[in-house]
Amino acid sequence: MSRDKPIYNIGVVARMTDIPAATLRVWERRYGFPDTARTEGGHRLYSEYDIQRLRWVKSKIDDGMQTRQAVRALQTLEQEGAFPEPSTGNDDSPLPSLQSPTETERHVDSYIELLQGRLFDALVAHNTARADDLFSEALAVYTPEDVMLHLIRPTLAEIGDGWVEGEISVGTEHLATSFLRQRLTVWLRSGPPVFSVSPTVLACAPGEYHEGSLMTFGALLRRRRWPVVYLGQSIPLSDLAEFVVGTKPAAIVVVAMTNEPAAALVDWPDYLPEASERGKPLFAFGGRAFNENPEWRAKVRGLFLGATLTEGVETLERILRRHTSPLK
Repeated sequence: MSRDKPIYNIGVVARMTDIPAATLRVWERRYGFPDTARTEGGHRLYSEYDIQRLRWVKSKIDDGMQTRQAVRALQTLEQEGAFPEPSTGNDDSPLPSLQSPTETERHVDSYIELLQGRLFDALVAHNTARADDLFSEALAVYTPEDVMLHLIRPTLAEIGDGWVEGEISVGTEHLATSFLRQRLTVWLRSGPPVFSVSPTVLACAPGEYHEGSLMTFGALLRRRRWPVVYLGQSIPLSDLAEFVVGTKPAAIVVVAMTNEPAAALVDWPDYLPEASERGKPLFAFGGRAFNENPEWRAKVRGLFLGATLTEGVETLERILRRHTSPLK
């Protein structure tokens, strides 16, 4: 594969370089860097050489250089022919930025990254038939867990970023997220036989409408044979409490992606006093709000599940096994 061939979409590049997609867009608007290729639909595509240049600039910024200075330094090196050429051999090993030991969810190979880029393009082109074919192709090679974590989740994030940036219309965003949620819904409702234990109730915090991560969490838990009951977006605490009384779950998991829904969770013990006092059912929480603003972890009572989906699933499973007797 040529180092100059543009094949990676912005979501993949953001994960490969640890540079947020929003920052990549700002750099291109402000500095003309990098000057990316575009799909027929106008979406950015990056080459291996673009990725190497981005990593070089990021390393200089991490060392204290201003972004504009780092970009100019790179351009000077390139003009003088002094910028190091990337390897053109046949080494198929994963790129270093995908091998961070603290981010095991990112351990994916270039093929599923390529599928993810194609899935994004198909959905923004409203080509759901093509998207169906890509899912079939992915599931022929990868497990459902890999597809959830490395195909669906990054595509949901990229669709959301595109809508925020004004690059994707509301209609396209709704079409794409609905298509992806349907896939997750299938895994939430079906899979290996479940353990004969009380279910885990899953809900978005009051005012929280971003449910992709919670759906993925539930589907991953269901794949491990734990029964789940999915309530969905923006569940008032009073309604959650009423549902819990009738369901008697083993655990309650609530997510908040932004500060306002996280703040709403501070009052949950008023609605679920028994869970607050006795710890039964377990009340657990997570989501981007608690990663970006760790102070919320101390303000909300209960168990913080962790910073990543897989960490959260593993944490909850350990507790469920400790306090229940699942059939082996």
